[in-house]
Amino acid sequence: MEIGIDSFAMLLTDPATGRLQSAADRMASVLAEVELADQVGLDVFGMGEHHRANALDSAPAIILAAAAARTKSIRLTSAVTVLGAADPVRVFQDFATLDLISRGRAELVVGRGSSVDAYPLFGFDLRDYDALFVEKLELLLKIRANPKVNWQGRFRPSLKGEGIYPRPYQHDLPIWLGVGGTPGSFARAGTLGLPLMIAIIGGSFDRFRPLVELYRDAWRDAGHDPDKQKIGVHALGFVAETDKAAKEAFFPGWFQMFTEAGKERGWPPPTEAQFEHMCGPNGAFLVGSPQTVEDRIVAADKALGGVSRFTFQMSTAALDNDAMRRSIELLGTEVAPNVRKATAWRQSA
Repeated sequence: MEIGIDSFAMLLTDPATGRLQSAADRMASVLAEVELADQVGLDVFGMGEHHRANALDSAPAIILAAAAARTKSIRLTSAVTVLGAADPVRVFQDFATLDLISRGRAELVVGRGSSVDAYPLFGFDLRDYDALFVEKLELLLKIRANPKVNWQGRFRPSLKGEGIYPRPYQHDLPIWLGVGGTPGSFARAGTLGLPLMIAIIGGSFDRFRPLVELYRDAWRDAGHDPDKQKIGVHALGFVAETDKAAKEAFFPGWFQMFTEAGKERGWPPPTEAQFEHMCGPNGAFLVGSPQTVEDRIVAADKALGGVSRFTFQMSTAALDNDAMRRSIELLGTEVAPNVRKATAWRQSA
């Protein structure tokens, strides 16, 4: 199993002073986190995409390109690219360029996006939310397969065989389909033969099993090679020496982030009781000591019938660089090696 981290490059406040970190300092911290993740043996680093004042990730390919120059082995991916509000030609060019810079370490996770800021910003109607994604995903896959595409759609000018360059270092640039809880999205990924990345930020892991089986059924019915099927999980997580320390480090940022999100989306304010439940055995947070987090990942792997990749969203709204660095170190040096050993059951099943 691959283990990695995702970041939204959030602007953070210093818990001691209450001051907001400068954008340049925060970006430097994010790049240092990627560099450390590479050094401690993590498999993948993902950068989100948001278009708002408290996030610096509106151009993820540029951040990942800077990370590529500072790393050697870690794979670099979007998490996720809001494809419905983007031009597939430009998306492909950006990530093909990243792939060349990194010598074959680039990937894409594409989705409709749970945050819809990009749609009005780039002049798209939210009523076309699903249609935009379906059309643009079709075009992106055609571009991946062939540099010269003849294509016509509703939302972008036609292509009449113009060359789309550069081509990536990898023969097939990996494109994952990022999903939330919509059954049609799971089935779409299976039908298209695309790796699946599930964002699980609430509830429990086992409630996603029927949706994962829907993906597997669609994959099989479409006749794709079963050995190429991949299922990833993006979850909220944080690691410290003890469960108590991990919760204390993660809770303030989680509380602030979801309080703000609730104001925008009409959710009730989060509570400490909800947080404790989500950190427990029936929740979906991977927060705790290395042993606790390892046990939770192994249990989630079994609940979902086998997972290829787990990525931790550990960006918080409170600045503690030391705690963040220690979390990355523990994830890479203690959690990841033990999880890989513990999930070897799938290779012999």
